Amino acid sequence: MSCSTGSTSSPLNFKSHSHSSSCRRKRILLCNPRASSVITDKAPSSDLPRLILHESLDAADINTQHARAARESFCSQIGRLTELNAESSIAISRGADLAKVALLIAAEDDSLASHSSLPLSVSSFIDNLDDLSMGFCSTYLPRSSAPPEIFLGNLERYLYVHKGFHRMDSALDARSLYLHTTLTSRSGSLIMLSLIYSEVLKMLRISGFLNFDAEIYCPDILQKSLPRGYDKKKSKISDETHIMTSKSLLVKILKDLKDAFWPFLYDPSSSLFLRAVHGKYAQHTGSFKFGDMHRALAACERLILLNADKKELRDYAVLLYHCGYYEDCIKYLTLFEEQETENQTNPINKLEDEAVKILKTRVNLILAQDGWSNYQSS
Repeated sequence: MSCSTGSTSSPLNFKSHSHSSSCRRKRILLCNPRASSVITDKAPSSDLPRLILHESLDAADINTQHARAARESFCSQIGRLTELNAESSIAISRGADLAKVALLIAAEDDSLASHSSLPLSVSSFIDNLDDLSMGFCSTYLPRSSAPPEIFLGNLERYLYVHKGFHRMDSALDARSLYLHTTLTSRSGSLIMLSLIYSEVLKMLRISGFLNFDAEIYCPDILQKSLPRGYDKKKSKISDETHIMTSKSLLVKILKDLKDAFWPFLYDPSSSLFLRAVHGKYAQHTGSFKFGDMHRALAACERLILLNADKKELRDYAVLLYHCGYYEDCIKYLTLFEEQETENQTNPINKLEDEAVKILKTRVNLILAQDGWSNYQSS
């Protein structure tokens, strides 16, 4: 996969709002074609406004065939996440094929970043995972009478010593956030290593080699430890806080990507939304810290499709604002406000709520000025 971390040239570029209204109208026509015949991605609700990424790229004559195919398969997979399946542990992994979903996310992002004529081979990396599981069986599988501690200890020696899988800080290398590059380089984020561990357990269970109820301990991001397995029968109540569910894993994958590619100057003291409202779009290239608008939009859209958090509507709206999609921005801000709870006590939440009002006022003024200019020219 091409993991160029600089901003890519595209119709989705932020422009200063000090331009004249005629310039704004021109930008909207370039970025936001109303007459496009391409059907946008299906939303999880008929009330949800459209998702604009693929449509905008099509309007710029950028081929989105592979990106659209990956997104459609992603939607098909997450459609299998019932309420029960979504809250089941990744050690059980019911419903959606989590590894396939992660690879479909990578496939879409690969298409957006590289514009390759060939799609990322999802099936090849699924086979890679299967081979990884079978490799354990041929080299480290203990006798059938071995206790769970021996079984899991052997599995971890196989993964972390024999195969050499280790953690990589995503701030240093964005490739650690993708499953296919983690499988290739054996260096990945905590969430990718947790996913690989769960997939190996799943294959061993399907093959009949795992005969006890295993659970996965997913450490906090600040801890330097690796994902570990344990016998669920011997678990403590405190262990439950470290259990990763199917939906929480997918949400974490997408939020990590969103955070990594957020195209505004990095500020650890501020939220992504506040950075976007008050910040300036990073036009610089060649630095991972300056993000990628295409992949940030893709992450937001998939989080919305996953129905992850109402704040994703707001964060997507501010990206639409910077891309010149003012009408769509207003729709998503309005939808967010309809779902937002009152009486925020967290200081950051209060700042964000105030920023939503500022952003909405700003967009309404732009739309009003454009409307008046159109009226004068008619």
